[in-house]
Amino acid sequence: MRHAVAVLAGRRTRRRWIHLVLGGAVSMPYVFVGSALAGPLLGEGVMFGSFASQLLSFAFGLPLAAVTALFPLTRPMSVAAVRALCDVPDAALADGPPRSRAARGRTMAWFTLHLGLGGIVSGMTLALVPFAAFLLALPVTVGLAGSWIGFPEGLLGPWTLLLAPVVGAVSLAVLAGCAAGAGGLLARWAPALLGPTTADRLAEAERRAADLAVRNRLARELHDSVGHALSAVTLQASAARRLLDRDPEFVREALAAIEDTTRRTVGELDAVLGVLREGGERGRDGHAAPAPTLDADLDGLLRRTRAGGLRVDATVDLGGPGDAAALPAMVSREGYRIVQEALSNVLKHAGPGSGATLHVRLDGSGLEIVAENPLPAGPRPSAVRTGGGHGLRGIADRARLLGGTAETGPAEASDVSGTGGTGGTGVWRLRVRLPLHGPPTTTPRTKERTP
Repeated sequence: MRHAVAVLAGRRTRRRWIHLVLGGAVSMPYVFVGSALAGPLLGEGVMFGSFASQLLSFAFGLPLAAVTALFPLTRPMSVAAVRALCDVPDAALADGPPRSRAARGRTMAWFTLHLGLGGIVSGMTLALVPFAAFLLALPVTVGLAGSWIGFPEGLLGPWTLLLAPVVGAVSLAVLAGCAAGAGGLLARWAPALLGPTTADRLAEAERRAADLAVRNRLARELHDSVGHALSAVTLQASAARRLLDRDPEFVREALAAIEDTTRRTVGELDAVLGVLREGGERGRDGHAAPAPTLDADLDGLLRRTRAGGLRVDATVDLGGPGDAAALPAMVSREGYRIVQEALSNVLKHAGPGSGATLHVRLDGSGLEIVAENPLPAGPRPSAVRTGGGHGLRGIADRARLLGGTAETGPAEASDVSGTGGTGGTGVWRLRVRLPLHGPPTTTPRTKERTP
């Protein structure tokens, strides 16, 4: 009994009843247009003059409603109403206007079904609720018989007064059952008619993939730029604190390096956050904030790294002054970030006072970056360092997006690019190869950058 009452008068049924009444209200303009056709056809001059006229007006109005369901906003509005009132899971419904002919056809079917059932249930509600209320109140108003009620006094016998409330209650139960059944039917058909199609799922998958790509890009940019700056600033501040009394000149240089590093990092951070704010890299002045590149910014990166106490022996071969166009902008930007992360790893894992060798070489087939630093004394580490490895994964992602390769791990010191190695037998080596869109136009010229 309690379950039956919950089904007929529970919160879910009431909300779905409201949804049906809304459908009936939306159907009224179409029914009025249909009545303009049904009246002359039946020879009736009064709108809704007979029950047949009402049914025919309803029959003429529903096709008009189906045609107007082609309006793009019909599905979003229908989905919003279903989510709010029909207790249908959000994942089972599509977002946005239909993108295919099949989706538009399903939207038309849903809109017609909603207005049709809504019109029927709304009509029953308007008719049965006053009728049932009258029958329930009839025994109380028996003294008014023969007066304004209009019943003959002989019609209101004992059985009439006894059965009237029962008939009224049954009428309300039938109305509630019809509303519950119609609401449940709409809720069951909503995922099939308003659910995502293959085109919708494909568009959603593409949107998620694009969002994930942007998030991964931001994560790499923040990790490489801010992470490197924090590592460098930490080591510079630590060295300055130890030498504060003994070497004021070094402390002055370290503070200047910290200032330069933080200023540049704030600019890079502002550019990265501009992707979140506006979907593009914009600086504080509203203009595009250029990303650092190997051609223009590698010297400054090496200078700031060395100011943190890391000895870097760098050999850079990017061509002559007139060959800057030989290195594509994308490869130059990603190459800078790879070098930045490689030096940041050395700062974090090797510490100040250690040394590293960097080789950056451009040839006819691509850009090669090799970074080596001596391994600390003790057991040889595995190919994956402890501490998360997010930077190494970022390097691998950057190389893969450009069609290149990245190799990291312990290795034997070797002669890289003919310039000599680190001079030991145990080094940690990062080797990245990035392809170019086209070969350089001239033979690269080697340039040595030493501390």
